[in-house]
Amino acid sequence: MDKKTIQKFFIRKLRNFSPPKWGASHTEERNLFKGLPKHLVGRKETKDALEELYKIGFINRYKKTDEIHVSLNIDKKKEIERFLEG
Repeated sequence: MDKKTIQKFFIRKLRNFSPPKWGASHTEERNLFKGLPKHLVGRKETKDALEELYKIGFINRYKKTDEIHVSLNIDKKKEIERFLEG
């Protein structure tokens, strides 16, 4: 899996939660890795792909109850949808 495919996996994971994880609705960061092929969990490439999503603002990171929680940035919804289509 290349970096862009991993990033799309993370975004789709957040979008497909019930309810979707946009804005104030969030989940623990470790939940993003569920369903990812085992050989990719913990790899530098996977961590770098997620870190880039934080840097470009597609995913917001929060510190909650000693855990890192994440959600999609509602302000970048159109950009995120375009990224998934492309």
